Amino acid sequence: MRRFVYLISPSKTGQHFYRELKEVLSSRRVKYFQLRLKKYSDSKLLKIGKKVRTITKKYKVKLIINDSPLLAKKINADGCHLGQSDGSIKNARKLLKKNKIIGITCHGSKKLILSAIKEKPNYIALGSFFKSRLKPNAKKAKKNLVKWCKQRTNLPIVAIGGINNKNYESLIKLGVNYLAISSFIWNNPRLKPKKAIREFRLK
Repeated sequence: MRRFVYLISPSKTGQHFYRELKEVLSSRRVKYFQLRLKKYSDSKLLKIGKKVRTITKKYKVKLIINDSPLLAKKINADGCHLGQSDGSIKNARKLLKKNKIIGITCHGSKKLILSAIKEKPNYIALGSFFKSRLKPNAKKAKKNLVKWCKQRTNLPIVAIGGINNKNYESLIKLGVNYLAISSFIWNNPRLKPKKAIREFRLK
């Protein structure tokens, strides 16, 4: 089974979070797990992050911390993900070891993609390709942007925004390397997380 899911955490951790995370990661479809908890204090994030780190290591999944290279360092995560307002890749590299992963969001902007390529991240995130519950006001990205991006860099592309079991294959056909998925797994009214992740199949 190819690991192609870039799983993003739910917006808050409920009482079943750690158990459900283990069940989802055991599917062997997840390559990266991003801890994205916007409303939590750094001290609480550190505590949660260390627990999550133990789980991701067990299932050979790369742990990425959203927004904060410093927190990623404290947790000893595999890397961090930067938004456009989270500082430069250069500064993140100074804080983290050379072998750590740094990804960056480029939305649907060619200008941001070209700027990111110069800074040499480990991956570029593009989107939103579909309407997203996680970011309902996110600007839509055009699908031909993937081809344009691939013509200019060999960096892995993570597609983001409203990805579900009905539309994910169209993005894989475009050539994206990973699919960032959150709401379909954690907030699915029809399926529990361990069943939702199995809706995504790639040989």
